[in-house]
Amino acid sequence: MNADLERLIALQRLDTAADSAGRRLADEPEREKALRARLEAVRTRVATSKEQLATNQNARRALEKDVALHQGRLSKFRDQLMAVKTNVEYQAVQKEMAFAQGGVKTIEDKVLERMLEADELAAVVKRAEAELAAEQKAVDADRRSMTAEHGELQTLLERIEGERAEIVAALNKQVLAVFESVARKRNGIAVAEARNGICTICHVRLRPQVFNTVRRNDAITQCDSCNRILYFVPTPAAAATPDDVDQPAP
Repeated sequence: MNADLERLIALQRLDTAADSAGRRLADEPEREKALRARLEAVRTRVATSKEQLATNQNARRALEKDVALHQGRLSKFRDQLMAVKTNVEYQAVQKEMAFAQGGVKTIEDKVLERMLEADELAAVVKRAEAELAAEQKAVDADRRSMTAEHGELQTLLERIEGERAEIVAALNKQVLAVFESVARKRNGIAVAEARNGICTICHVRLRPQVFNTVRRNDAITQCDSCNRILYFVPTPAAAATPDDVDQPAP
């Protein structure tokens, strides 16, 4: 294989790896933001469930106060009942007592409903708190993973920088200029494999004479469509396809 072509293939792989690592590092703020959002969502559920439980407890205390008021009225009615002198007065007090007792029964039923509801809400709070604890552990683990990955990516970029400098120093300057020009115009991808007579990046079929030249890997050959520098990976003879066979130039 042409030495400069081999260097360009290695250079492209390094640049692609560096680009991927750089993108991963650049994504870290968004990934951290997503982790905070995960925690905040669970914290909100915990806070909401606690508020619902507190509302229930406040309502229950208010009902219990109403029960106490009705029971106070009943106590007064009992005292009045001992002091009445006529049957009409007795029946009137009895009626008031029955009304107050009905009120107590109604409110006590509501208190019971609140108690049952409180049990359910307390269970919801407990589940939400357990979920928060689990999510906190998961987020902490993800953050540790991000920190470790950050270090690995930084090390990778430093290694790539050193290897790239060595390759660039050995490359023919004109060939390097072609590579850099195409890379700027093609989103950093300046080298492409040619397979079955087609550029694998732009998917345009190559002219037979161009593909024949590319197959030899002995020169810097560019795609007529996207201008990327092409190379060919030989396949085992048994797996060769008709398009991989040398074709006569038109």
